[in-house]
Amino acid sequence: MHIGIMLPSRETAMTGHHDAAALISFAQAAEQAGFDSVWAGDSLLARTRVEPLSLLSAVAAVTSRVRLGTAALIAPLRHPRLLAYQAASLDQLSAGRLVLGLGSGAPGPTSESEFAAVDIPFAKRATRLDDAVDILRRTWQTEGPLPPVQPGGPALWLASGDSPRVIARVADHYDGWLPYLPDVDAYARAWEQIVGRTDRTIAAGLYATLVVDADENRAQRTLDSYAQSYYRQPLDVMSTIQAYKGGSAEACVDWLGRYVEAGAQHLILRIGSLAAREQLDVLAERVLPKIR
Repeated sequence: MHIGIMLPSRETAMTGHHDAAALISFAQAAEQAGFDSVWAGDSLLARTRVEPLSLLSAVAAVTSRVRLGTAALIAPLRHPRLLAYQAASLDQLSAGRLVLGLGSGAPGPTSESEFAAVDIPFAKRATRLDDAVDILRRTWQTEGPLPPVQPGGPALWLASGDSPRVIARVADHYDGWLPYLPDVDAYARAWEQIVGRTDRTIAAGLYATLVVDADENRAQRTLDSYAQSYYRQPLDVMSTIQAYKGGSAEACVDWLGRYVEAGAQHLILRIGSLAAREQLDVLAERVLPKIR
C-alpha cells in the first residue's frame, strides 16, 4: 500500500495567494510525516497554479525518498518531445522518482479556452494523449539524447474514469490507472475488467478528497465550501463525480479501506480544506498508520 498527498497548489486558484515556497515546505513535511509520494496538479488558465514539473523539480532538490507525481498533467497541451525532455530531466534530478499521471483535459469551456490559448485543437485530445504516450516511451527508450534514470522512462498513468474506452486504454497503453470514482463498487468492476484485459502489471490508484474532523457535519461543511470555491458547484453535485469523504479518522480509514479491498494500491489524497498544513498532520497521525 502506497499513500500519497496532493500538494495544495490548486488552492492558489481559490485564494489568489501564490506561495511556491510554502508548497516546497509542505512537500518536505509530507516526506517527514511518512507519506510515500507527493503530487502536483496542472492548469494553464482555468485554475492557474505553479507549473507542476517546475514545482516537482524544486521538491526533488529538498527531498530524498518520496516519489514525485503529476495528478494530472494535461499532456495534449504540450509537445510530446518537449515533454519527454522535461520529464527525463526531472527524472534525472530526482534520481528516478517521477510518475506521470496524465489527463486530456476535462470537457467544458474553461478547458477549451486553455487549448485555444496555445493554438492546440480541443477535439480528439484523448487520442492525441495516447499518441503522446507512444512518443514519450519511444523518445526515452531509443531516440532521446537525455535518458531518464528509470529504464524505459517514468511510469505513465491515465487519470480518468471507468468507461469501456478508458478501461481499454489503461489495459493497452498505460502503466497505471488514477480515477476519482465516488462509487467503490464501480471501482471494483472497472479494476477487474482492466486486470482481465492484460497480463501486464498496472498500478491501481485512487484520487480521493478528504477532511478529517470528528464533527462530521463540520467536515461536510468544509468540503462543501471547498467544492463551491474551486468548482463553483456544491458538494452534493461534486460528490456524484468525485470521491469525497469527511468525518472522523476512523470513518475515513474505513471508507478508504473499501477501495483497498476493491484493488486500490496507491491512494492519492487531496485535502479538501484550505487548512492543508493542519490536515496534513492529522492525516499523518491518525489515518496513515491505520490504512497501511
